[in-house]
Amino acid sequence: MPVINRIADYTPDMTAWRRHLHTIPELMFDCHQTAAFVVERLREFGITDIHEGIATSGVVAIIEGQGDGPTVGLRADMDALPMQEETGLPYASTIDGMMHACGHDGHTTMLLGAARYLAETRNFSGRVALIFQPAEENGGGGEVMVNEGILDTFDISQVYALHNAPGTPVGHFYTEPGPIMAAADDFHIHITGKGGHGAMPHETADPVVAALGIANAIQTIVSRNNYSQDNLVVSITQIHTGSADNIVPDKAYLNGTVRTFDRAVQGMVIARLEGIVAGQAASYGVEAELIYNVGYPATINDADKTRFAADVAREIAGDDGVNANAGPEMGAEDFAFLLENRPGSYLFVGNGETAGLHHPEFDFDDETAAAGASFFARLVERAQPIAE
Repeated sequence: MPVINRIADYTPDMTAWRRHLHTIPELMFDCHQTAAFVVERLREFGITDIHEGIATSGVVAIIEGQGDGPTVGLRADMDALPMQEETGLPYASTIDGMMHACGHDGHTTMLLGAARYLAETRNFSGRVALIFQPAEENGGGGEVMVNEGILDTFDISQVYALHNAPGTPVGHFYTEPGPIMAAADDFHIHITGKGGHGAMPHETADPVVAALGIANAIQTIVSRNNYSQDNLVVSITQIHTGSADNIVPDKAYLNGTVRTFDRAVQGMVIARLEGIVAGQAASYGVEAELIYNVGYPATINDADKTRFAADVAREIAGDDGVNANAGPEMGAEDFAFLLENRPGSYLFVGNGETAGLHHPEFDFDDETAAAGASFFARLVERAQPIAE
């Protein structure tokens, strides 16, 4: 079974919805225009059980099927990124310094397409909960929605989400049972020394050389402290210090990210960072403060639900269009918070040969929407068939 014919008929409408959303990107929890557009479409579909203002601008809508049964949750993220768009498209962002560079406009559109079909056909038992979430990119909107009780309030028994994948053929799917995306933490190191004249370094406590020593030592965490078969990334991404060629500054700053799948590995990294920062600071005669922020947890797919979701994807894309054991990625995703509380699965759907995610020339391929919407719709019908 390829793309559902009725959903294919929606393609002009879905394209229009997606391109409108692309023009009005919103950041973090401030997705009010997007949410209003979503609610307007849902009401047009005849959906009346709509709950707004969750996690500030999130929306949960319920579609009743035929007969009793559980509730399956489908989630789409709505927020954009603080980037300047460089696509030159006629429907490019109208908001300076913001753009949909990760395709969340397409994710929202896919779920709207599925909602329209499911509201028309209701060829399932129980209920489906449509979860339109803000603040995936930053802020952990998924965690906030969970903490505000959506899983219990709407009695959601299982959850699923899709993300577009540049470089994968349009309409193809891939996923992985178990860990599929990493936990994402960040760290900040503030170094305070004693500044002075660049020609008289013996009179200073130089934070620059201390920062270099700390940065070099941090590189040994992966190479010398971590078991080689345990996935781990530790990256220094910022170093800021100094103002002139003849001045030793007072302060230096380092920032970086840590990506892990295992809590024991995460704990090891924290302990080693603490030891390295304290030891290097002492050796260079400076003071250093480490601030470590634990972020999104690892996204861990339920094995059974992932096998089921891959089977559904094969109905849309065929056997050759689905990779059910693609391996984990080191990116992060706050759908992890939903998967910590309910079984489910996170999958990727191909977006073709587009620019990469978070690139100023990225654009969602509108042909992807029908495949994603068909997957969501068929998943509900398969998960909760009407009793005979």
